[in-house]
Amino acid sequence: MFEGLRTEEEKIAIVVTLLCYGCPLQAIVHAFGLDERTVAAWQKRAAKHCQRVHSAVVEQGKVASHHIQADEIRAKGRKLIVWIALAMDVSTRLWLAGAVSQQRDHRLIDRLFQHVRTCCQCMHALLVCTDGFAAYPKSIVRTFREKVKKQAGRGRCCLEVWPDLCIATIIKHTKNKRVVEITRALTRGTAEKAQELLLMTKGCQQFNTSFIERLNGTIRSRLASLTRKCRHAAARLETLEEGMYLIGCTYNLCFPHHELSKTAHFGCPTTPAMAASLTDHIWSMSELLRYKIAPSPFGARQPAKRSRKSLVAGPPVPKRPRGRPRTRPIPDPSVPKRPRGRPRKSALATFTV
Repeated sequence: MFEGLRTEEEKIAIVVTLLCYGCPLQAIVHAFGLDERTVAAWQKRAAKHCQRVHSAVVEQGKVASHHIQADEIRAKGRKLIVWIALAMDVSTRLWLAGAVSQQRDHRLIDRLFQHVRTCCQCMHALLVCTDGFAAYPKSIVRTFREKVKKQAGRGRCCLEVWPDLCIATIIKHTKNKRVVEITRALTRGTAEKAQELLLMTKGCQQFNTSFIERLNGTIRSRLASLTRKCRHAAARLETLEEGMYLIGCTYNLCFPHHELSKTAHFGCPTTPAMAASLTDHIWSMSELLRYKIAPSPFGARQPAKRSRKSLVAGPPVPKRPRGRPRTRPIPDPSVPKRPRGRPRKSALATFTV
């Protein structure tokens, strides 16, 4: 992240830390004497780096999750309404994935759970708690399934849903902006298996979405564009997506979680990534920004496959030559060529008496 920057790395790390905690950009400009565009460029650069770090550390299929909660944030931008879908592992408080869109539809939820699937191990036993949005159950079922070969020989594999996949729906009924009733229903799975997976999480006695709602509040407080009433609303989706990755990555790796650090859990300062066994220490901001990401492996180019039609038809027919046909005969190379131009006169022939 520091390549090509002339400012001291320690100063950049301090500025990025303040941005991760929701410090206004103008306050940083006046405190450090920097240009507003410089701070914005650092924030954008750090956010893209955090997105690559999240993909390299979290989205590697190493999270042994058995309880996931998902929810959306509705935010106002400049002449647009934005929906940010988030998902977290409840046991470790690890932020798994997020997706940003202008529409709250099944495409947004599909993108969210595709990222969640890349994070989780194939445990075949999972409890997912969501709100009453109708796109959640179908999207979860489409995501958490595996290819199973039932018959020998040719033919495609069947897609089977994880046998112990449980989906719980929590609907909150409000009146005068206050919750008056909560409806809990099990959309998929057996009640015994769902209760068993629920009790594996410390502090959970019934189906709820309180953990992901608490994470929503954390992201709202730390991302200035998500505040309820502000004069600096985001104008593009990329701004909110970059801010989401900046705050989510630092939340996982750099800042100790208050609840996980208690005696009931680990008894020492612990980050969600440490609780998920993705790292063994608390990362500093400089360590996060200096993290080297391995490039993607180079794959040799595969030869082009010949279609079945070309294999049956036999050898290819030569193409007809383009252009006008040749009318003059081909010259014989054994015959010497006639010199071109007029013959040169000798000096004696031109001399006159």
